[in-house]
Amino acid sequence: MRIIAGRWKGHRLKPLKGRDVRPTTDRVREAWMSALGAKVVGADVLDLFAGSGALGLEALSRGAAHVTLVERARGSLSVIRSNVELLEAGPECTIVGDDVFRFLRRLDRPADVALADPPYATGDARRLVELFLDAPFARELWLEHPSREELPVPADAKTRRYGDTALTTLEADP
Repeated sequence: MRIIAGRWKGHRLKPLKGRDVRPTTDRVREAWMSALGAKVVGADVLDLFAGSGALGLEALSRGAAHVTLVERARGSLSVIRSNVELLEAGPECTIVGDDVFRFLRRLDRPADVALADPPYATGDARRLVELFLDAPFARELWLEHPSREELPVPADAKTRRYGDTALTTLEADP
């Protein structure tokens, strides 16, 4: 796993290990970041269900001002810390070891962009959409989920499909 573009282009990241791990592929991450484009530049970004931190660190590499990486699994937090240290990105990162939903309930102001790759088949993607629609925690939510998963999204939500993976974008009401 590597950073695809920006100031850390080509830097290899420490991956997560385990049979249950499903990292975002480089192809999907590239498509995701290309679709985000300039929206990430100068943005305050949330990386929810951060895993290895690759999505948030990719956003930083492409010009985000700050990223908050939220993950509850101890092993993943260790990998995130290693990857942040590897890139010397500490001043631009906040690492939060907590349940994503508990963290979002305590959030005092919305972020510019939230990137989320919840574990598949847990209902977390649906729950995240419902929370966002009820109380937006960012101006935009970019959510990775199985392409076969139906989510309760408004008609103006955009979904891009990449094989078995889908990226859905929701915008908060102005």
